Amino acid sequence: MTRPRTIVVVRHGKSSWKTNDPDIDRPLSPRGTRDAVVAGQQLAPLGVDVVLVSPATRAQQTWQCLEMGGLACDDVRTTDALYHAWTPEVVDILKALPAAARTVAIIGHEPTLSDVIGTLAAPSRLGDEVAVKFPTSAIAVLTTRGDWDALAPGACTLEAFEVPRG
Repeated sequence: MTRPRTIVVVRHGKSSWKTNDPDIDRPLSPRGTRDAVVAGQQLAPLGVDVVLVSPATRAQQTWQCLEMGGLACDDVRTTDALYHAWTPEVVDILKALPAAARTVAIIGHEPTLSDVIGTLAAPSRLGDEVAVKFPTSAIAVLTTRGDWDALAPGACTLEAFEVPRG
């Protein structure tokens, strides 16, 4: 039996509000940087085949911090749609992944990410926790036995929900 496909959902780290930059250009705060490095340490053993990251500065910096923590990937894709995406768009992006990819990480924003998790995951206690709050630097790990193009509501199992803090 083949190993399941895995979707690692990561909300960007805490951003800084001490800037006059437009929303897309807001950087991580020092806490956001620390938390994202810890998240990278936690995710490093998992490894990923593809990373899909929002073009927002705080999401890009979150990926850089995940790398500093030890998470590695050769196929990192800045995906403009993730900045203002809604759940159907994110699911369509996942459905278009190459069959060879077994594990994907998505680095993006709320409220989209918790809605994606709530849509794809079968009902569970962890899913209820995500629905209450998916804070900055939060990680959710979903698995599915099906192919990417078969993703559908409730097709995944929410295996883990963590909120790393540094």
